[in-house]
Amino acid sequence: MTQMAAVGVSSPLLLLLLLLLLLLLAATSEATTFYITNGCPYTIWPAALPIGGGMQLDPGKPWTLNTGDTNATRLWARTGCSFDGNGTGTCRTGDCGGLLACKANGRPPNTIAEFRLGGFSSQDFFDISFVEGFNVPMDFLPVPAKGGPGCSKGPRCGANITAQCPTSLKAPGGCNSPCTVFKQDRYCCTGSAASNCSTTDYSDFFKKMCPDAYSYPTDDATSIFSCPAGTNYKVVFCPLTNQATPPSPLPAPPAEVTPSGSTTMKPKSSTVRTVVAILAPIGGFIFLFLLIFYFCKRRTQRRSEMQEEEEEEFGELQGTPMRFTFQQLKSATEQFADKLGEGGFGSVFKGQFGDESIAVKRLDRSGQGKREFSAEVQTIGSIHHINLVRLIGFCAEKSHRLLVYEYMPKGSLDRWIYCRHDKVASPLDWSTRCKIITHIAKGLSYLHEECTKRIAHLDVKPQNILLDDNFNAKLSDFGLCKLIDRDMSQVVTRMRGTPGYLAPEWLTSHITEKADIYSFGVVVMEIISGRKNLDTSRSEESIHLITLLEEKVKSDQLVDLIDNNSNDMQAHTQDVIQMMMLAMWCLQIDCKKRPKMSEVVKVLEGTMKTDLNIEHNFVVTTPANFGSTGNVSSSAPPLASDVSGPR
Repeated sequence: MTQMAAVGVSSPLLLLLLLLLLLLLAATSEATTFYITNGCPYTIWPAALPIGGGMQLDPGKPWTLNTGDTNATRLWARTGCSFDGNGTGTCRTGDCGGLLACKANGRPPNTIAEFRLGGFSSQDFFDISFVEGFNVPMDFLPVPAKGGPGCSKGPRCGANITAQCPTSLKAPGGCNSPCTVFKQDRYCCTGSAASNCSTTDYSDFFKKMCPDAYSYPTDDATSIFSCPAGTNYKVVFCPLTNQATPPSPLPAPPAEVTPSGSTTMKPKSSTVRTVVAILAPIGGFIFLFLLIFYFCKRRTQRRSEMQEEEEEEFGELQGTPMRFTFQQLKSATEQFADKLGEGGFGSVFKGQFGDESIAVKRLDRSGQGKREFSAEVQTIGSIHHINLVRLIGFCAEKSHRLLVYEYMPKGSLDRWIYCRHDKVASPLDWSTRCKIITHIAKGLSYLHEECTKRIAHLDVKPQNILLDDNFNAKLSDFGLCKLIDRDMSQVVTRMRGTPGYLAPEWLTSHITEKADIYSFGVVVMEIISGRKNLDTSRSEESIHLITLLEEKVKSDQLVDLIDNNSNDMQAHTQDVIQMMMLAMWCLQIDCKKRPKMSEVVKVLEGTMKTDLNIEHNFVVTTPANFGSTGNVSSSAPPLASDVSGPR
C-alpha cells in the first residue's frame, strides 16, 4: 500500500494512463450473464470453464453465472456426482479432475454449451456441441429467446439421445461421440458428405435427433449461432419437449409527446453519457480496490486468529501425546530427506529422535483438514493397544500439521501381499499371513468393543496396516475414524474411506463399525489371493476380486483364488478355504449378519466356529435393504456395485 501510494503521488501521469487503460478495457469487453436452470427430475452439478464455476443444482433450481472478462466459455451438466466438504469427489459424466469448481475440461460423454465473446468484433458466437458425446438434453437461447435485432435463434436439443444410443456408443450416464470412439472420419460425417460415410452413419443419428447441435468436424455453417456482443443467454438442462418459449419484451426507451400530439423517441444527452462512461469505471475501480484490500486484510487477520485458537485448543487437550515444534521435526528428519511413502493426506518421512526411530507424517494443506487432524491426535493419542500404531506426538504450529509415530521397519502390508514381477522378497508363508490377519482383527476388536466409545476406523486397507521387523501388524492412519455412541444415537453421514473397500451400507447414510468388518473381509481376501481387490490389469471378468469370489464359491472353485505364487499356501489349501469362509461371513451385504470383531478373533484362535449359514452374495447391483435405515441424499444415487466394486 505504501509503495502504491508513493507511485501514485510521484507519477500522476502513470495513474492517468492506468485509468485510461481500464476505461478502454471496460469499453471493449462486456460481461455476459448465463441464466442456468435445471429442468431435469434429478440433481445435476453444472460446470463452467475457465470461470471455475461449479455447484449442486437440484431439480427446478436456477443459477446465475457471470462470465466476467472471460472471452470463451464452455458449460456442461455433470450427473451422478458425490463431493465431500472440501469440494472433491467424482461424477459419472463430465468430471473435471474430481473438483466441484472446474479447473479442467470434463471427461466425456457430456453435452457442451460453447460460447465465444465478441470483443472487438462486436459479435458473440455460440453452439451446443456433441464433440464429446451427450448426457443431458439442453437449450442454449439468447435472452429474449427469439434473439432480437441482429441475433439468430439459439440452438435447442430437447431429445434424450441416451435412451436411443447405439450399443457401441453407450457409456455410463450418456452416449459417446463416434469421432472419439472410432477415431475415423467416415463414422462422423453427414449432410453432403454422407455418400462417403460408413453404412452405420453415427453422426447422422445425432444430427437427426438434434439438428441444431454441432455434431461433426465440418458442421460449422449450420450449427454455430451469433448475437451482438453484450447479449445474455439462458441455458436449460432437460428442457420441456416441444416447449414454446415466448419472447421477452425489450424495454422501450422513454418517449415524449410533440406539440402536434405525435410521439417521438427522447434522445439522451451525449455529454451525460460521456461523463457517466468516464466516472463510473473510475468510481468502480476505487470501490473495488478498497473492497479487495478490506477483505484481504480481514482474511489475514482471521487466519491468524484461527491458528492461535487451534494451537490453544490442542494445548488444552487432556492426555494428548508429546507436542513437538516444527524445527524439532525438521531437524529429526534431516530436512524431510528420507521419504517413506505418500498417502491421500500427505507424505511420511523417516526420522530419529534421541535413540528412537520415528515416522513423521507431514499433512498437505489441501488434504487432511483440521477435523481429521484433531480426530487422529485425540483418538489414537488416548488409546493404547499392541496392534495399533503408537502416536508419539504431534506438531500444530501456524500452518504446519505433523504427526509423529513409532517407526515400522517393514512398511505397509500392500508391499508384501501383492504379487509383483520385480519383487525381490519371496511371498509370505501361510503362518505369517494368519498372524497378520489375527493382529488386524484384534486391533479392530479393541476399537469396536473395548474403548469407552466405539471407534469406527472407516479406512481399513493394506496401505493402512503397518508391519514391524517380525511381521507383527498394527492399524494406522486414524484420520477418518469416527467415535460412535454406545446408544447408536450418533451415526456417520459423510462419505469416507477408499473405493473397493467400502461396505454397501454407505449408500444408506447410516454407518456403524460394521463397515470396518466388510473392509476387513476384503483385506483378508487380498492377503489370501495375493492380489488387489480392484485390478484393471486383469481380464474384465477378473477385475473385481469380491465379484470373482461370488462366482467361485457358487461353482465350488474357491481353490482357484489361493495365491499360486506361494507353494506354502497351496500346501495349506483346506486351512486357507476355512479362512475364506470367515472372510465371506464378514462380507455379508446385510451388516446385521456380519460377526463382531471379537467373534472373528475367537474363530481365528480356534474357540469358535465360522457361521456357515450365510448368503453367497457380497456385491449388490441394485438398491436394497442393507440392514440399516436411512435416506440416500442424492436423487440419482450410484449403484452399490459402484461403491464396493470397480471405479
